[in-house]
Amino acid sequence: MNLENVVAVRIGKTIYRDGDKVVKVFDKAYSKADVLNEALNQARIEETGLEIPKLHEVTMIEERWAIVSECIEGKTLAKLMEENPEREDEYLNMFVNLQIKVFGKKAPLLSKLKDKMNRKIDEAKLDATTTYELHTRLESMPKHAKVCHGDFNPSNIIINKEGIPYILDWSHATQGNASADVARTYLLFCLDDKKELADKYLNLFCEKTNTAKKYIQSWLPIVAASQSVKGKVHERELLLSWVNVMDFE
Repeated sequence: MNLENVVAVRIGKTIYRDGDKVVKVFDKAYSKADVLNEALNQARIEETGLEIPKLHEVTMIEERWAIVSECIEGKTLAKLMEENPEREDEYLNMFVNLQIKVFGKKAPLLSKLKDKMNRKIDEAKLDATTTYELHTRLESMPKHAKVCHGDFNPSNIIINKEGIPYILDWSHATQGNASADVARTYLLFCLDDKKELADKYLNLFCEKTNTAKKYIQSWLPIVAASQSVKGKVHERELLLSWVNVMDFE
């Protein structure tokens, strides 16, 4: 296996291109369970019929776990939006339509989003009152079983040469309430200092799905708390402001 062509470097992992395959190699300290769960998520999402890179194998390379997947030739939606700002509305429309398509799928063996959120709230190291309020709000939310990506943003969408969008990185996939995933995408835009685009995205999603904006906004404190445990110190202050400024009623 040729590991000379580095495609990207992420926290705890390095991604390589090897011919028609992509090899994601995890650091030695990376949890075996997390690697196997990511591969399992990818396999389960494949079964839904969504356009995603096909999983080839899970293996060990020099005592490090690796996931080998199909390589999709093309550019990320984030790169296309950067290169063609005049087409932002067109790309955003494609992005929202794709997310709605994901929500239309079911994968009953995926972990439940609500269970994951409860764990993350406990890990967020917030004061007891805020933690209680977040758990209470989460418990009151409608229970759904839609496929949720968990990190749906333009950098995880790649458009191939035929113009077909593929969705990458299913490591955070769960089944649950779609509005939680929309709230996370909104926060991801904000964390990338794209508040105007975040608002445009949220308005477009609500318009297309006839969803009340206030309902999605009610998920923001829960999602912000769960996002704050990811270890990105520079983001934690902003995320906790989303947790603290919201009105718990």
